[in-house]
Formats: sequence, C-alpha cells, structure tokens
Amino acid sequence: MPTMSFEGDRSTAFITELEREARRHEVPFEGGRVVWRCFGKGKPLVLLHGGHGSWLHWARNVRAWAAHRAVWIPDLPGYGDSALPSEPTLRSLIDATHQTLGALLGSHTPIDLVGFSFGGLVAAHMALWRSGVSRLALFGPAGHGTLRRPRGEQRSWRRAYEQRDMAALADLMRHNLWVHMLHHPASAEGLALRIHTSACLKARFHSKPISRAGGLRDCLARFHGPVLLAWGEHDVTADPTHLAPLLAGGRDDCSIRVVPNAGHWVQFEAADAVNTLLLQWLEKTSDPLQQEI
Repeated sequence: MPTMSFEGDRSTAFITELEREARRHEVPFEGGRVVWRCFGKGKPLVLLHGGHGSWLHWARNVRAWAAHRAVWIPDLPGYGDSALPSEPTLRSLIDATHQTLGALLGSHTPIDLVGFSFGGLVAAHMALWRSGVSRLALFGPAGHGTLRRPRGEQRSWRRAYEQRDMAALADLMRHNLWVHMLHHPASAEGLALRIHTSACLKARFHSKPISRAGGLRDCLARFHGPVLLAWGEHDVTADPTHLAPLLAGGRDDCSIRVVPNAGHWVQFEAADAVNTLLLQWLEKTSDPLQQEI
C-alpha cells in the first residue's frame, strides 16, 4: 500500500498511541477472524462502525467512554483487519460479529450497543439476535429507506490509487469526506483524512445496497429497550426532522437528539458533544436487564 503523509504524521502518532492502549483480540469464525479491540473496564459498551469504515470511526470517543465502561469495538467482517464474512450478506456479517462477540463476552452477558451509519443498521439487527442487549444508541443510522439530502456526488478514487498518485488520492478522499461525512471542509483534514483513507483502502464488504434496502424501522419496533437516535444537524444521509418521529414510533423510551453544526460522522466532528450525550443518556435511562435482577 502506498504511503501518504498527514499533518506531519501527528494523526499517525495519535492512532499508534490509541492502538497501544487497546487490548486486541483476534477471534475466529467460519472463514476467518474478526479483530476486536477493548478499552477500559466495566459493563460492556459495544460500538459498531459505519460502511467503508473501521474501528477508528470511534477514535475521538474511545477514551471518554472507556473512563466509565469497557468499550469493545470490532473491525466488522470485511473491514479493517477483519476477514470477509462467509457470504456477502448482512446476515453473514451479523452472524460473524455476533459469534465472535459471544466468544469474548458470553452469549448472555448484558451489553449496551452503539452503531454508526451502516453499523447502526447492524446494531439494530444484532439487538434482536443477541439476548442481553440493554440499550441501543444509533448515530446517523442507515437502513431507514427515506429521502437523503445529498450535497454533491462522491468521486471515485481507485484510479488515483492504482496510479500511486497520492496527491490526487488525498484530494478525492478530502472531497468525499466533505460531500458525505463532514459538514465543515476544515474537518476533512488530518486525522479524519487519515482514518477515512485507510478505511476505504481496506474495505471489502459492500454495504451500500444493504443500507439502501431499509429494515431499520422494523428492527426498532421489535426492540424493547431504551433507544437513543442522534444525527448531526447537517447529516446528508437523512432528514432527522422527518425521519426521527417515524423511527421512534411514538414510544416513550426513545430519545431523539440533533447535534448542531455537524455532519453525518457526528461522533467525530462533534466529539465532545456526542461523548457527553451518550454518557448522560446512559446515566439517565434505566437498564431494563438490571431491573430484572
């Protein structure tokens, strides 16, 4: 893989240090291994990244949440350091994720589950598959099947990569970050550019058809724990004003938040606000599984 420089490698140093802090687990499933990273101690908080992503979609959140919880993050099958699932389907991806999480934590250990974008759809399905999911928090979830708010077309970067034109590759990745992931052009630099480029180059699972096919609303209607739904104010993948009430379905235990001045990758662009939002929501909402004990 050709190399790129990112702000004097400050972003590379940040990621290297974060990797050092992680407890890394390579867990086998049929066809390969899923790589999980764990930070902190306490009740498990499981984070699922978005399409064309990796565990580093949570790079600016891990430390804040790991101060209170054991934070478990996979590279989903077909992304980052994890092997492809046995079939190119949502069911196969969830099965490998579910199986390897069970090998690490046990199949019934209570967890709180958090998903971003495509990982939000995966999390909503996993909350129905796995016993012991107490609460479900989704940031900019995919699979809603309603209108998007595109600000422009993403551009193909593969030719630049194949030609080893690193300057062109960086420009294309920067453009795609601004068009799809982030609200402010200045956000699409440094660490964001480093994470997005590396994740795109390693992505082998095709999530877009699955994300566009829907199914999120049905999953949420069948999940019986507290739910947090959150979007960046300028998320291009959905209109929260229209979508949030549809997904909430009138339930009293669904909290809805729109984070100001942020785009789709809200937990990165508005990290401080999202870090506080999730911790406060977890503190204020009751854990239904704890109440049963």
